[in-house]
Amino acid sequence: MVMVNRSMLVNLRRLISNNAKSTNPAMQFPCLDKLEEITAQLKQKNRPGSCSISDPTSSPSNEPVYGKVQSGFKLFESNEPLFLDYGGVLPQFRIAFETWGKLNKNKSNAVLVHTGLSASSHARSSIDNPQHGWWEKFIGPGNPALDTDKYFVICTNVLGGCYGSTGPSSQDPADELPYATRFPMLSIQDIVRAQERLIRTQFGIQKLYASVGSSMGGMQSLAFGQLFPDSVEKIVSVSACARSHPSSIAMRHAQRQVLMADTNWSRGFYYPSSSEPNKIPPHIGMKLAREIATVTYRSGPEWESRFGTERLNEETSPVLCPDFLIETYLDHQGEKFSLEYDANSFLYLSKTMDLFDLSRSHANRSHRRRIKAAEEYEKGSFSEKRLSDLPYKAAKKRRTTTVEEAREDLRIGMEPLRNKEILVVGVRSDGLFPYWQQREIVELLGGDSKVTHVELDETQSLYGHDTFLLDVDHVGGSIGKFLTQ
Repeated sequence: MVMVNRSMLVNLRRLISNNAKSTNPAMQFPCLDKLEEITAQLKQKNRPGSCSISDPTSSPSNEPVYGKVQSGFKLFESNEPLFLDYGGVLPQFRIAFETWGKLNKNKSNAVLVHTGLSASSHARSSIDNPQHGWWEKFIGPGNPALDTDKYFVICTNVLGGCYGSTGPSSQDPADELPYATRFPMLSIQDIVRAQERLIRTQFGIQKLYASVGSSMGGMQSLAFGQLFPDSVEKIVSVSACARSHPSSIAMRHAQRQVLMADTNWSRGFYYPSSSEPNKIPPHIGMKLAREIATVTYRSGPEWESRFGTERLNEETSPVLCPDFLIETYLDHQGEKFSLEYDANSFLYLSKTMDLFDLSRSHANRSHRRRIKAAEEYEKGSFSEKRLSDLPYKAAKKRRTTTVEEAREDLRIGMEPLRNKEILVVGVRSDGLFPYWQQREIVELLGGDSKVTHVELDETQSLYGHDTFLLDVDHVGGSIGKFLTQ
């Protein structure tokens, strides 16, 4: 046994401090080298501040295809102001949308598909854009889920997004510069109001046959039924909730903090300009935020079967960069996303998900703020009195309502959904929106006989939250059966 005395330790520290030859070689960091290389490349060219075009056909068969593309969509433009739940206003806005199938004469076969946080309007391939969409296998002629021989399917890029719809990377009409973080905070209900204006104004549709959505889209689908109960026949909500819960909020908070810590984020003002054409987007923060998010999208048992605890090379010394197979998977997912999606859109829509709430008190507060914003806008004093201009005061606060009071508030807020035909789908392996959150929706609706609840157990799906993107048989089949019954 070798004894190490104090003098030996002092000599060792002196060697290291004097930059003498180390006892062991310094570790290599190929992952950091790659990030530095990407940063150097970005310095050499002027990148747009919005989402980029990618090739979804290159994704492995067991990975969801998000259809992040910027072609083939149409634009709905509204010059009427949209007053928002948190006191903001969009004097004008546009929504990117795509359609499949044919609207019948009495306009009764329209299905509105709501997207998750980062998806475009490109849910399925088309003549205008032959690339596969993010719900390619769920939509099409004779499809068991959304049969375009029967239904006229509409999908939009959400307000706040960056695939054609107005969002933080869009120009503020006041000065024609990107909104950046001057963009107003949104609610899920704001997104739905913009969509309702589109289907009513663009197509003259007074009542949807169905509102269908998963994840953040499932939130939108429920919100559509809450806001416009007479304008929709059937409602489908997959892997969503009636209000965001602390565990999901905490996880998305961590993602946003990592992204905002990237110095290139510059508090949201990272878009190139004539004076600074080579600004670098916060690609490192986006990469890391996406890696954290990806952890919540799939399940542990699935990763156990796919990756186990194997390393890239069991014979070499471990490194602090991606070394396990699961690490390389997360690294790839983060890197692929980091320049595909606008960072501010990610931040805003992530927060919008956190703020989701169907309770009566939320609806009442939102109504008061929208009325006030409209009054100030009409008087021409809106820009001087926005809520966001007031100093933000963080204060220590304990919960002021009991669990029972909050639940009753939510139950009352969901009254417009009662007696509607609703399909609620949950997945037992989902860690981001656990199955009990879908059970809560059903319970809050009082076990109404018109509510259909489907819950997939681990023998049916181990894909976790991404099940809604991958499981055509169980998710798609349940949707198709519900819509035809």
